[in-house]
Amino acid sequence: MNALFGLFLLIYLMTLTTNLLIFFLVLTDYHLHNPMYFFLANLASLDMAYSSVTAPRMLYDLVTKSRSISIPACIAQVFFYLYFACSEPFLLSAMSYDRYIAICRPLHYKLMMSWRVCARMVSMVWVVGCSVSLVYTLLLLRLSFCRTSSIHNFFCDLPHLYQITCTDPFINMVVLFLVGATFGLGAFLLNFLPYVYILSTILRIHNKTAHLTVVFIFYGSIIFIYFVPTSSNMVNLNKLFSVISALINPLLNPLIYSLRNKDLMEALRRSYYHLKSIQVSC
Repeated sequence: MNALFGLFLLIYLMTLTTNLLIFFLVLTDYHLHNPMYFFLANLASLDMAYSSVTAPRMLYDLVTKSRSISIPACIAQVFFYLYFACSEPFLLSAMSYDRYIAICRPLHYKLMMSWRVCARMVSMVWVVGCSVSLVYTLLLLRLSFCRTSSIHNFFCDLPHLYQITCTDPFINMVVLFLVGATFGLGAFLLNFLPYVYILSTILRIHNKTAHLTVVFIFYGSIIFIYFVPTSSNMVNLNKLFSVISALINPLLNPLIYSLRNKDLMEALRRSYYHLKSIQVSC
């Protein structure tokens, strides 16, 4: 458990540090005040919140060796976890659309991606994510739970709550599948289709594969957790994909987007030299 605590703490601190750095750079460097980095700053904020829903509680449980959580606290964790998980694919879709307009319709970019349009798109992302999560969470309230049951995971999530309920969760599972498949497929198409046009327009394909990497990793873990039937033989594998979804994805996003991004690296250098000059003058 000490090894798991150290590993999870390291991943969580790296996630907070890298995402906070991106958010700070976009906020303070006027060279990054454009729609692409506006979306990237929102993604950084989402990833910090996403990992903070699960990681602190996981770390607390590993330190105190606590194995219990109240039903209301568990449902609250599910709501916020799903809120950020459901918001991320639509935010990635907005980023895909931004890249499509920038590359395929550059002359119309400033008109089509004005700050008002960007603000509306991001607001819609958060509203849709909250709405989907609220549907799932309100349906949980119709279930009664066996308080002596155990959740075979590091945090609360829908599939595991369905396994310990004393009520038939059929309606919940049907809604999970229908809503998840509808919104999930819609968000995936919104992510993927712009790149079909992009790939047919440009030759510099290698610079645009990072976003698709994020999309496929995110969807791969979500599909396994929510749409692959669980069994006793797959408990550990399910835990692994849950950790990937809750901890690894929020860490990969800033690494993939920032390490390959010259503008962010330049902004980091400018911030470093600015701080250094302040220290010298003092």
